Order: sequence, then C-alpha cells, then structure tokens
Amino acid sequence: MRTTVPGPKSKSLWEQLNKVQDPRATHFFADYSKSKGNYVVDADGNTMLDMYCQISSLPVGYNNPALIEAAKSDEWASVIINRPALGIMPPVSWPDIIQRSFMKVAPKGLNQVFTAMCGSCANECAYKAVFMHHMHVHRGGKPFTPEDMSSCMKNQEPGSPKLAILSFMKGFHGRTFGTLSTTRSKAIHKLDIPAFDWPAAPFPLLRYPLEDPANAAFNKKEEARCLEEVDRLIKSWHIPVAGVIVEPIQAEGGDNHASPAFFQGLRDITLKHKIALIVDEVQTGVGATGKYWAHEHWNLSTPPDIVTFSKKMQAAGYYHNFDMRPSETYRNFNTWLGDPVRALELEVIIKEIERNKLIENTRITGQHLMDGLKQISQNGSISNVRGQGTFIAFDLPSPQVRDSVVGALRQAGVETGGCGEQSIRMRPMLWCKPSHAELFLERLDTVLKK
Repeated sequence: MRTTVPGPKSKSLWEQLNKVQDPRATHFFADYSKSKGNYVVDADGNTMLDMYCQISSLPVGYNNPALIEAAKSDEWASVIINRPALGIMPPVSWPDIIQRSFMKVAPKGLNQVFTAMCGSCANECAYKAVFMHHMHVHRGGKPFTPEDMSSCMKNQEPGSPKLAILSFMKGFHGRTFGTLSTTRSKAIHKLDIPAFDWPAAPFPLLRYPLEDPANAAFNKKEEARCLEEVDRLIKSWHIPVAGVIVEPIQAEGGDNHASPAFFQGLRDITLKHKIALIVDEVQTGVGATGKYWAHEHWNLSTPPDIVTFSKKMQAAGYYHNFDMRPSETYRNFNTWLGDPVRALELEVIIKEIERNKLIENTRITGQHLMDGLKQISQNGSISNVRGQGTFIAFDLPSPQVRDSVVGALRQAGVETGGCGEQSIRMRPMLWCKPSHAELFLERLDTVLKK
C-alpha cells in the first residue's frame, strides 16, 4: 500500500467524473492494466486483495491469460465490431456459440436459454415469460381476442391482467420496475418509485451455525412458518400469483440461508398451485457455493421453471423449457438480446473452470475461510459465520462497526463489501486459494484487534 484509499489520483479522477456523472458510490479508481489474478491495483498504485470482485461478478481473475488470448481472435473481433441485433440478424456462428457457452452449463432439466443484458433485465424478462405463460394456459391456448388487443393499449383488463410475482422480504432481484417491486432489501433502492401491489413472504431467519444440533428445532419451525405464509399468500392475495422468485442465498439482503428442505417445500407449493418457480442465481451461480448452480444443493423433485443468471456468467439471461417460450414472437424482445462477445467470454471461463478444477477449489478455499472465521469469532468480535463454498458472510456488532471494518480493511489492502444491516460478504474469485484466504484472515484479525 502506497497511499490511503482513495488516494490523491483517485480523488482527482473523482472530481473530474463528478462534473459529468455521479461518482458518489465509488470506492476508488482501478488501474485494470496493472491488476492481475486476485489483486486489483488502484490509480495510486495500491495493490489490494480483492475479496469482493466487482460485486461478485469476476470469476477467473484480472487479466486472465486465456481470456486475453481469446480476445485476439477474429471471432471476437467480428462480434465486437459488428454488434448484431440478435433477435433479427444473429451471426452464422450464434447457434454454435450458444452450445459452446450457455448450454454447456445449463441447469439440469432446462433446455432453453433467453439472453439479456444484465441481472435486472434477466429477472424482468423472466417475469414477463411467467405472465405470458400463465395467461396462455388461462386462455386454453386460444388466440388473443379483439378485446385483449384493445384493452392492453389502455393498460386495462383483460389485455393487461392483474397478476403478481411473490418474492421474499430482504430479497434483491434488480432495479427495473418489475424487479424493484420484488426487491425488499433496502429502502434506498425503492424510494420514490411506483411499485406493483405484489406480495412478499418472510424468508427464514435462521440461527447459525446451521449444522449445530442446538439450532435444528428452531430452524425447522422457522422454515415451516415461512412456507405456511407462502401458501397462505398465494391462496389469499387479492391479485392472482403467477410465480414465486427466490434467491438460493439472499445476498444483498444479508447472506440469509435456508435449508434444502425449505426449498423443496417451496417447490412443492408452486407445483400444488400450478405457478412458476423462478430461482434467481444472478449472484450465486457459477461455482461460488461449491456447485455450478447453488440450487443443485437442494435435490429438487423437479427442476425450477426458470433459472436467471448474470454476474460471473458475464452474459445475462435465463434458462427455461419450451413451454415458457411466448406463444408469439416479438414479445420478450429487445434490440440486442444480449451480447455475443460475452457468450464467447463465457466459453473461455467454462474451460478455465474445468481445466483448473475451480469449483473444487471453492470448496477447499471456502472451508479454509470458514474455519478461520469461526476461530476469529471465538473472541466475540464477529458472529454468525455462514456460507457455502466461498460464498461466505459474517456479522459485526452494528452497521457502524461493519462500515468501519470495511474501510479499515481497504486501508490494509483488502477490498470487501457489506450486505444486509451489519454483515460483510466474501465474494472472491474462483481462483482464490487457501493462501489468499489466509492473507485475508490475517488482515481481518489485525483490523479487528485495532
């Protein structure tokens, strides 16, 4: 570390940016040409161990050599220079690119993919797919009526039906209009924005560690309570519920966990009511929990209807089956429908994950992190250590202490991030090794002692 963070160069850049764009959320300005692997370098030459990784979205490290080499290819250059409107004029290589990237890691039981631009639009388009499917079934597969066509242009029924997506308190699903109505993590995300009148069920507030037998009875009862409320809301809400969306781990809302039994129960409820289950894997997907998709830990009786993705995938969108395709074209649609260069990037990332056994690495490194954090927690400075793989969090005594620790860690050369009210979340790259975990634990222990 050469300066405080942000240093003088970052502060100068902040002032320049402030003239034309809001920079108030900026931690510092990064020099990506000098960043490498698990380490990010800022404008002032400070080298930091990155345990936050662009809000959980960088899977295989800064300036990964395999990605640099792939980016020199004619195939990458073509789709960068000639960016296609994929819905009307995809490149001749697009069917093959999809097979080499998205379908290579498709969740078990899902054989279709819809490509989008970001996590918010992945979820937003998933909601649209659920509503379209719901109404298609409701009409018995019949064509739209003239009344459907005319009323929707006035935002009225029956063409614009009153339908809802049920979400969970403390969940986060995006910042577009539909997704914001299902986001319940922080008020600042929602203030001043009109919202749909959609229901929110309680997400289990479990006692940690989950594996402690002393917590088993309480946690089982808490999950049963939440499932009962989901069932009640679906049956009683004044707007028909067409689907349920849930995160495998509520990330932004505080890294809140639930057991496989809870998610199995949730799937059973959606099947009973013949509504869709959307699993939001925008943050949990691509290996961080020790499996490629976090919902693989659940052993569901049937696959989710939709699985959304973004972040570490680099590309965004959702997986589904054929029945979730709209009955007519041009309905779930936009100009870009994703970006083929991101699919090419994903292809390389998948190869890197497989070649270097990076999902196995997250299990090994994650256990090292968990053991170290539990050891630190014995002195009472942190609590509620929880996680799967390297998708880990712990609590500080208050929001103020949490923010102070995040700031002190940054000055000590470690980039982290908060979640929930008073938690710090670990979102390292899949490349993060036990040696990097040990460095983080040493710096955290030093900061906490101060």
